[in-house]
Amino acid sequence: MNWDDIRIFLSVARSGQILGAARRLGLNHATVARRLTALEEALDTRLFERSTNGCDLTEAGHSFLPHAERMESEMLSAQASLGAQSADVTGTVRIGAPDGFGVAYLAPRLAELARQHPGLTLQLVPVPRSFSLSRREADLVITIERPEHGRLVAAKLTDYALGLYASPDYLAQRGTPTGLSDLPAHDLVGSVEDLAYTPALNYFADFTRTWPARFEVASALGQVEAVAAGAGIGVLHGFLAKNRSDLRRVLPEIAVHRAYWIVQHESTRALRPIALVLQFLREILARDRAMFADREA
Repeated sequence: MNWDDIRIFLSVARSGQILGAARRLGLNHATVARRLTALEEALDTRLFERSTNGCDLTEAGHSFLPHAERMESEMLSAQASLGAQSADVTGTVRIGAPDGFGVAYLAPRLAELARQHPGLTLQLVPVPRSFSLSRREADLVITIERPEHGRLVAAKLTDYALGLYASPDYLAQRGTPTGLSDLPAHDLVGSVEDLAYTPALNYFADFTRTWPARFEVASALGQVEAVAAGAGIGVLHGFLAKNRSDLRRVLPEIAVHRAYWIVQHESTRALRPIALVLQFLREILARDRAMFADREA
């Protein structure tokens, strides 16, 4: 049995199509289809139901998948062991992160790691979507919930706080709330609820039962800018808002607390580039812990 054929099988299983697997592997469509057929012939069974819409695993394919993943894990471990003999860290690591944390915090700091390791390519994908670690859509994913299923390894990166904020001009015109019961009389900035990829993003319910926003923004960074422009009162991440002169904390004694988790597939734990990035993230979060604390409470 050819390892390259196993690698192709896993890529097709994860992408759900031969063309997508070919692009990811840097091969042409015909080669991927031919090697997939060769594997099926070697195993004397059909692994995929192929159609114009893609490839679906057969029952035999589902049975073979965990065996193929174990073979992949062993190969990755071997590569990591051999790579550890070299002082240089090379490779590509893709990190998925929420937009506020990814753009405002990680992007300027990951540049430091890239300078330290010229052979390392870092991909930051700060979009509000979920990633499949088992399909290798990302190597490390930062989430606000600890995953409960799958062959995943999770560790807490940091706790963080969210509070109520408004612009100085808005508060001068509309007054400052003295309690949560005053909020319905104000313009409120909220999120687009049906685009939230997890219920944990509904921070507003922790402040009041209803949040009748007049302006809804789908990203954390967008909410910060809308509130700073005077659109109303919003629930903002403290690490994004508390050092800005165009924002003021409202009801500072009230806060919501969440945590960022770092998650990876268990088969990648031994890979040196991923371990290096993970260690770097832990170090900078430990260094910047005060940034995420609710100092204004």
